[in-house]
Amino acid sequence: MGILEGKNILVAGVTLDTSIGFHVARIAQQEGANVIVSNFGRAMSLTGRVIKKLDPVPPLLEVDVTNEEHLASLADRVGEHVDHLDGLVHSLAFANPATALGGKFLTTPYDDVSTAVQVSAYSFSSLTMAVKPLLANPASVVGLTFDATISWPVYDWMGVAKAALESTSRYLARYLGPDGVRVNLVAAGPLETLAKKAIGGANEFNEVWEQRAPIGWNARDMAPTAKAVVALLSDWFPATTGEIVHVDGGVHAMGA
Repeated sequence: MGILEGKNILVAGVTLDTSIGFHVARIAQQEGANVIVSNFGRAMSLTGRVIKKLDPVPPLLEVDVTNEEHLASLADRVGEHVDHLDGLVHSLAFANPATALGGKFLTTPYDDVSTAVQVSAYSFSSLTMAVKPLLANPASVVGLTFDATISWPVYDWMGVAKAALESTSRYLARYLGPDGVRVNLVAAGPLETLAKKAIGGANEFNEVWEQRAPIGWNARDMAPTAKAVVALLSDWFPATTGEIVHVDGGVHAMGA
């Protein structure tokens, strides 16, 4: 019996099989979960193809977290497949790579900053609240971050958005705790996702991790991060909320 046996999990943000969300869905299924996935817009076709690698093929919902109609109808649409949710995974982030990333921090227009914060941080709250009518007691909400306690080269306004995400997680933990909902984040090291490849100069991260990860780091291996998410979705962390679990080879704990 797997650690998610019989649990219903929504994984928001599954695109390619190199996405963290895809591997969360894959391992969650292996651990016994009933999985639903989401994406939106033109990426829906990519998601539709990649989830055929999963067994069973999960339902695919369109959820644009900037679309109020999508959010307002989400609980009903999820409810067509399951009668409750035991877990929600937020694997979503976006910042315009042309203006908000790659060393352009000082000249980024506010509209692009606003989009980055809305999609990458505010949506952690708005998505959670959209499915709250379905969340069981207990339930687990898990998001993904990249350690925002310090500044990173080229990460720019996404770093700011991730700092907002980390604060949002703590406030959600405060306000949803009485309803039995745990809220946590996994801070992953740099992984070769589509999002990372869109950041100019992001290969600098690989050099940092090669030098500083005491147990090493494989940027192409999504499994350690996905396993941490699945563990937080399970009943094995019943008294953990408002936490950030680092899956980064130990870099966060090292000095120069």
